[in-house]
Amino acid sequence: MARTKRGTTTHARHRKIIKMASGYRGRSNNTFRAAIQRVEKGLQYAYRDRRARKRNFRALWIQRINAAAREHGMTYSQFMNGMHKAGIEVDRKVLADIAVREPESFKALVDQAQSAIAAAS
Repeated sequence: MARTKRGTTTHARHRKIIKMASGYRGRSNNTFRAAIQRVEKGLQYAYRDRRARKRNFRALWIQRINAAAREHGMTYSQFMNGMHKAGIEVDRKVLADIAVREPESFKALVDQAQSAIAAAS
């Protein structure tokens, strides 16, 4: 039985890691031992930050809605409470986009939220 040589498998595995590490600085982009550490850490960051990105965007949308609502004399929580009482179900992503791109439409939403709060009290 012929002996098995594993050079091609090892070379392919190393080449895959080195390819993933292209663009890194220093030895991390061309030395396998350094590259594998950087690639593994990079994959950990990517996994973690795919979830963090969702939190960051939600926070950004809330900040934009709050700023636009305050221009019309309401806080974010008052505005969202009014939207809920008015029965308007628009998500924060769309509200933030409306606040930035269409201030007149956002003003109409603020007016509806204010009237819903006044009617409830």
